Parts: sequence; C-alpha cells; structure tokens
Amino acid sequence: MATTKKSIAIDMDGVIADVETHLLEKYELRSGISLTKQQIIGRNDDTLFPENLLVEFLNEPHFFRTVPVMDGAVEALRKLSQNFEIYIVSAATEFPLSFGEKLAWLNEHFSFVTWHNIVFCGKKSIIKTDYMVDDMCKNLDHCLGKRLLFTAFHNHDVKHHQRFDDWDSILEFFESEVIA
Repeated sequence: MATTKKSIAIDMDGVIADVETHLLEKYELRSGISLTKQQIIGRNDDTLFPENLLVEFLNEPHFFRTVPVMDGAVEALRKLSQNFEIYIVSAATEFPLSFGEKLAWLNEHFSFVTWHNIVFCGKKSIIKTDYMVDDMCKNLDHCLGKRLLFTAFHNHDVKHHQRFDDWDSILEFFESEVIA
C-alpha cells in the first residue's frame, strides 16, 4: 500500500531566489550607493528604496530570470523531495513579466520539480499544504499547516512564526518531522 507524502509549499522570491542580493545589486548600479544585507535588516521596501524604484526593478525585463539562487536551496529541495511532495508557489500575478521568467528560472535551477508542482497564483491563501516556507507573514498567516518563516530583511521583527535563517536549519527541521 502506497503512503501519501506530506506536502510543502515553498515560496520563490526571498526563499529559493535571492531577491535581496539582486535588488541591492540593481540599487547600487542605479544609485551608486552600496548596501549590505546587514545594513537593511528591519527595513521594509517602502523605506529602503525611493518611491516607485522597487516597482521599476520588478517590472524590468529579465529581472526575475537573473535572480541568483539562494544558498543551499537546490540541494535542500532535492533532499526534501525524497520524503515530501514539494510545490513551488509564487504570487506572480502582480508582475505579468515574471511568469515566463520564473518558469525558465525554475527549469534551469530546479529541473527536478515538474510543472505539476509549480503554482503561480495571486493569493497564497488558496494553497492547502501540510507546511509552508515563506518570507512573508501575509502568506503564512493563512496557512492551515505548519508555518516556517524564512528570514528576510523585511521580517526581522516578526515573532509569531517559527523562524529559519537558512536552508540548513530548514532541512534540520524536516529531518525531525520525518522521524516523528
């Protein structure tokens, strides 16, 4: 008798795609001001970038296609997919250019995740998985399963979700879930 794997919804931007690094690089090219991840901890998008600059970056052609992969993400998802049903979930509808770019990016870096397990949506409240890994509280707050907050500059002060700073700590968490 086949057993059903538990499911994990995994966000793209800020979780498997290192958008912070990409935005800081774009910002330095545009403004000449170099910022580190340490310098932006606790700030939000509104206070970090001048008016409309973030939206300009996110609407640039190739922005989403050229985002670096988050350290450890490929290896972690490959490992997790052995014991869990993995879904890559992105609220991509806000940025229409992102669809094709995100799909191409996923096919390049996460080719072991099939198109059946890629979900582009507007609101993640429609996602019903056993676990969700995301950097945005607005997505985790609606999750019916266990919520894993991936640390990002904008969620530094969040205290109501279990926090994970990197993919190693997430793997550690899921290793204990498999044993339990």
